[in-house]
Amino acid sequence: MTGRPLLVLASLGLLSGCAGTVTPEAGLPSMYLPLTTQAASLDTGAASAMISAYRRNHGEAALRIDPDLQKLAETEAAAMAVADRPSQSRTVRNAIGRLGYDSPDANLSAGYHTLAEAFSGWRDSPAHNAVMLNAEATRMGIATAYAPGSKYKVYWALLVAK
Repeated sequence: MTGRPLLVLASLGLLSGCAGTVTPEAGLPSMYLPLTTQAASLDTGAASAMISAYRRNHGEAALRIDPDLQKLAETEAAAMAVADRPSQSRTVRNAIGRLGYDSPDANLSAGYHTLAEAFSGWRDSPAHNAVMLNAEATRMGIATAYAPGSKYKVYWALLVAK
């Protein structure tokens, strides 16, 4: 092999070292796998690793998956999928705060089909980026819900808190 095919193989080899588990069936890191089927599931470990690495690169501490925030993120993503629209982050932040979490924040979005797309979209949006870089946050929950009849298909909930 020479030229372009070798470059493609080399690139795939480099990508396999990126955040996310390589899945044998797709040969791609989980961050690039589409979440547009009922059988697809978000790799929360890869999501946590990606967001934590990004935070460390910006001088913030890594986040750990909090089981209760994870359940809340799953519930919120499912609720958005049923409603066929993203929720209001202010409403969700207030609800998380009422449950006893300090410095709650939320990224609630729809339409990103992969973890890589969601991360890039959040990073490029000042308001969403601020949630990922919330200096007070130490814990997170992240989830998706698939809605096949929706124009968005995939709903996302990233919840962070202290």
